[in-house]
Amino acid sequence: MLLRALVGVGEASYSTIAPTIIGDLFVGTQRSAMICVFYIFIPVGSGLGYITGAGIATVTGDWRWALRVTPIMGLVGLFLLVFLCPNPPRGAAETHGEGVTEQSSYLEDIKYLLKNKSYVLSTLGVTATAFLVGALGFWTPNFLSRAQVFQGLQLECIKEPCNPTDSYIFGAVTVVTGILGGCLGTCLSRWFRNKVPNADPLICALGLLGSAPCLFIALFAASASIPTTYVFIFLGEVLISLNWAVMADILLYVVVPTRRSTAEALQISVCHLLGDAGSPYLVGVISDAIRRSKPPTHGWNFESLKYSLLLCPFVGILGGVFFLLTALYIAEDRKAALPLVEEDPPPPQDPSSEPSMELKNQGDGNKAGQKQP
Repeated sequence: MLLRALVGVGEASYSTIAPTIIGDLFVGTQRSAMICVFYIFIPVGSGLGYITGAGIATVTGDWRWALRVTPIMGLVGLFLLVFLCPNPPRGAAETHGEGVTEQSSYLEDIKYLLKNKSYVLSTLGVTATAFLVGALGFWTPNFLSRAQVFQGLQLECIKEPCNPTDSYIFGAVTVVTGILGGCLGTCLSRWFRNKVPNADPLICALGLLGSAPCLFIALFAASASIPTTYVFIFLGEVLISLNWAVMADILLYVVVPTRRSTAEALQISVCHLLGDAGSPYLVGVISDAIRRSKPPTHGWNFESLKYSLLLCPFVGILGGVFFLLTALYIAEDRKAALPLVEEDPPPPQDPSSEPSMELKNQGDGNKAGQKQP
């Protein structure tokens, strides 16, 4: 437990700083594209985790080996960070490489962030997204396995907590939907941002609100058709994945560069504490409470989990509402951060193209002469 906690501390520290480095390296549409690439690998990594974990556990007969493989990937990441990742000054992209030297205390940062309506409301939306993803990621393979038992297709699955086949399929769905949804969300953001000032939170709201009916249908279709369930899980995850890169981009342009790391840290803490850290447990508690209301049967085990997972679509709707409220304030908050956030740096000028002082003076004299009677 201690070693797992240390892994979590390391991952949390990395995920706090990494997006701000991207924000310091890129600006405007380039930043959106790079944030998209970065956040696409969250669902990709999660999906590959299901596939790799289930495969290694099946081959070795011991689930612990699934956790023993991940340090290899960690070593690869460590090598890339140490030898290839730059450390730009804060706000380097916005200030043409000079960086921002303004200093502030942690308490001042917190006060600034709590007054930033877009940041607070979007953080609540991110928390709802994390709640949704955490609960679905933990319980969906088990839910699908119980659904197959409920249909009488694979009665031997009763002895296993989760069917490995469901983990493979769900992992593949998570990878594909992460890539597809992340790219689609970024493309929509780049397309509409200049036309609609509050396009980004509207895209996030559309993703969460649209995923709710898809998840609702998937839950109730599972008792009759597993393929239909996968179709609507696929659609729901694509819509949820619209948000990953866009949510991060919102934080980067409504918060000044010197306070982005604090903003990332606070948002990550809140979204994990109130989101995916507790959502699997909460769904399990609700399922247990429902199951105890009737004599235990295989069918009722499936039904109790289905009814408890209905919490997810409602949380998705709540998150969509938070992003709709963010859309009301984002233009104002983005404008407030503009003094330190310039979208496109001016192109460097060729010294040879600079007019001589004589020509400049001559031009100024001509202008002055034109103004004289």
